[in-house]
Amino acid sequence: MTATAHEPISQADVLLEGFLALDTPEGFRAELIEGEIVVTPPPDGDHEDCISLIVKQVIRRSRTDMDYSGNKGLKLDSGGACPKNHVIPDGTFAPAELRLYRGADPWMPCDGVAMVMEVTSTRPRADRETKRRCYARAGIPLYFLVDRETSSITLFGDPEGDEYREHRTRPLGKPLALPEPFGFDLDTADFL
Repeated sequence: MTATAHEPISQADVLLEGFLALDTPEGFRAELIEGEIVVTPPPDGDHEDCISLIVKQVIRRSRTDMDYSGNKGLKLDSGGACPKNHVIPDGTFAPAELRLYRGADPWMPCDGVAMVMEVTSTRPRADRETKRRCYARAGIPLYFLVDRETSSITLFGDPEGDEYREHRTRPLGKPLALPEPFGFDLDTADFL
């Protein structure tokens, strides 16, 4: 009988393995963000209403036909020694011609994603900072944030490294221009 050497298991591997084995209660979602497992309860109705208002406009008004997925798991590069981030945006948009979601694993790469969207709820700081950095690092072209606490919307664009080089913030109720491939002004009057 011969003995085989086993590769040592890193802390990041153990964390990722534990995360992927989680049995999250129905309605909750679990994410692995920058080495931290985050479990979020089901959102409130105003959160979902806001998402619905955005999705309807994007689907109806975008110059490029868009597919939408709510709560789609994305694998994103992480910083440092952490395992890949496993993030679930409130919304993910991709050009319909790509059929990006067809046959995708529960945790898919973000190649081809045009925009991700978050609406703040129980952990607004994660949406404002941590997830923003994750999305920028992954090269997702646009990150749309509805910040209910500050009654504002922000569109981040032009990712480089851990940040977006451009951002535009407007108060809720004011329109916000979405650039190509969307190419229309998002109306936020009904968000109030």
